[in-house]
Amino acid sequence: MRFIFALLSIFLLSVFLLPPPATCAEQESTQEQEKDKASEQDDLDAIRRAAEAESKKEEESEEKSEEKIFKSGNLGLQALNPEISVTGDMVGTYQSGIENLPSTKTVFRTLGIHFEAYLDPYSRFKAAVPITTVDAKMGEAYFTRYGAIWNVNVTLGQFRQQFGVVNRWHLHALDWFTFPLALTSIFGPGGLNQIGLSLDWSASTGSLIHGLWVEVTDATNPRMFGQNSDNRPSILGRYLAYKDISASTYLQVGVTGLFGWNDAWTTVDTTFNDTRTTAVYGADLVVMWEPTDRMRYRNIEWRSEAYVVDKGIYAPDGSGTDRIQPWGVYSQIQAKVSRTIEIGVRYDYFAPDTKAYASINEELSLAPLAVATSGAYRQLAGTWLTWWQSPFVKFRVGYSYENGEGTGPDTHFVTLQMVFAAGPHKHERY
Repeated sequence: MRFIFALLSIFLLSVFLLPPPATCAEQESTQEQEKDKASEQDDLDAIRRAAEAESKKEEESEEKSEEKIFKSGNLGLQALNPEISVTGDMVGTYQSGIENLPSTKTVFRTLGIHFEAYLDPYSRFKAAVPITTVDAKMGEAYFTRYGAIWNVNVTLGQFRQQFGVVNRWHLHALDWFTFPLALTSIFGPGGLNQIGLSLDWSASTGSLIHGLWVEVTDATNPRMFGQNSDNRPSILGRYLAYKDISASTYLQVGVTGLFGWNDAWTTVDTTFNDTRTTAVYGADLVVMWEPTDRMRYRNIEWRSEAYVVDKGIYAPDGSGTDRIQPWGVYSQIQAKVSRTIEIGVRYDYFAPDTKAYASINEELSLAPLAVATSGAYRQLAGTWLTWWQSPFVKFRVGYSYENGEGTGPDTHFVTLQMVFAAGPHKHERY
């Protein structure tokens, strides 16, 4: 009985004290609540992540705001500045034969400042300012309008004129250390460089290319137009023909004429005006062989130029009108034997006219165009080697011997030259 009573008591307690078992509906409700809680947690996590991302963006924005980035178009105006290049030309010389001059001398011949800019799609500006240890001056400054009339280009300003080949080049860009002996004897150390107008035209007929220049300039060259008191302009005409002989060889031939007037004359007795004409004629020839598959390593160039002067004068001794007719020529061969080494040989010859009154006194001397010695001449023979350290730096060493009759002593020269170029134009010839 006691055992039965205990079981009955446990049954009653389980019925009245323990919670009733959950139904299916209640179980589904509980699961939905748990899902809702999980969904709420996911939403909170998403909001938290979005907030963190936004916070990072703000931090990055603050960091970027410390760096000022200018996008104004005004800052692009620096692109309108001209291109500027600098060339340096230093020469050391050993000489024997000239008395009262040091046997060795080193000079920084020129520091050249070069400017270039395309002003618009049709025109360009160029200038060169040589600076020496003595002074600075305007070498060239000119404006070129391309295609002004058909295929004719127009140049205005001061420029080295198109007389032959090398007169147009700058001193630092020559193959030899100086300009040809005949050129400097006729036009002076600086060559022919005047102010005015130039028209150039080019065209082709079959395999032949033609070039034509007409230049009208102030006649200020002291050797040719030193007596031009009326400032009559000089006129230059040049014709050039170019032809490819083969894929590796070309031929270039040119003829040039320069014409002007002089009118003011001084003699031992008086000064008066009498207009006389002056003409200078030139011819040039260039032959270049350069194999197309080895053009960086091999080439041979032969270049020659000739000059003839016909200048009307009034004799300084008062004997009347006359004409002086000096002439000169040079010829050279230069070869590239490797990518960095060039060698060459050169011969110059100049023959001044012979006039008994040429040296009547120092003020009225006609030298170097005319001398009193009959059969006078001056010649130069030289050779050189050029090493291109890079496209920006080159070194040249050479030897030359000069002699003549009635034109100075026999001399020997050993010359070392260093030329550097800084800027976009490197070693431009002109």
